[in-house]
Amino acid sequence: MDVSILIVSWNVRDLLRRCLDSIVSSQSEDHPAPTERRRLNTEILVVDNASNDGTVEMLRAEFPTARVIANPANVGFTRANNQALAIAQGRYLFLLNPDTELGPGALQTLFAYAEQHPRVGIIGPRLFYGDGSPQSSRRRFPTLATAFFESTRLQQWFPRHAAITRYYMLDTRDDETQEVDWVNGAAMFVRRQVYEQVGGFDEQFFMYSEELDWCYRTQRAGWQIIYLPTAQVTHYEGKSSEQAVAARDIHFHSSKVRFFRKYYGARAAETLRAFLLAMFALQIVEESIKWLLGHKRALRAARVRAYCQVLKSGLRSEGR
Repeated sequence: MDVSILIVSWNVRDLLRRCLDSIVSSQSEDHPAPTERRRLNTEILVVDNASNDGTVEMLRAEFPTARVIANPANVGFTRANNQALAIAQGRYLFLLNPDTELGPGALQTLFAYAEQHPRVGIIGPRLFYGDGSPQSSRRRFPTLATAFFESTRLQQWFPRHAAITRYYMLDTRDDETQEVDWVNGAAMFVRRQVYEQVGGFDEQFFMYSEELDWCYRTQRAGWQIIYLPTAQVTHYEGKSSEQAVAARDIHFHSSKVRFFRKYYGARAAETLRAFLLAMFALQIVEESIKWLLGHKRALRAARVRAYCQVLKSGLRSEGR
């Protein structure tokens, strides 16, 4: 088996169908990389986290060759991916989000590059939003300063701050092949030896930061991580997580805290956690003032409820 394609899905049946159609189309199109012209031997594994939108029925009716694991409950993104990794047979493991579509020749391009560069452990393609605009998908490892800025009010206030420029690699071209620290988990092409050496995802990350942690362990083990813009994938970002906004914010920021606890220690993690909770408290005040002024009251009330849930959670990670 050349490539195992692994997808974890939750209530995005129609996007998943488009994703799988793009995989099938990429296999049938005559778009091989110049050095790799044979048809790849692939398998598709889909782990469904208890969707209630008919996902499993669609898979069995329309994609009977796909291997399907239907979980009776939502076990999280990391654990579900580990279920697929445990049974995947490919020499390469291509982890895809269900809200992605492969561009022409993307799979062949990734495979050919990996075959030609044996020290490369993980490859990330260039990602695009649904409207065709480029999506940031390559990163340097975060510092504590980065964590204060990323997806907080500070990033909104100072979008070109040095911490953000460094983290998102805005000082480099996004159309050039380059070695990076980590790549977006929406599409990760992974050499089997990496999985065998460093293991799968850390399941203490329910979702978010799991690919950061995986790449961190991979680089520590001596593998290169490459951003390959000649392989292109469309990513309709966040279509699963946007179904539960409060849970999304809790998982996103608690995973950041967990990452810093794991690699930088308890003091750094607790400093970050306190700062993030303060930022959400500030947002509650801001949204409440806008509600009092009569500006989009339904929206402001919904945001206040969501942010209050975040504060109530304390941003405690699964392992804390």
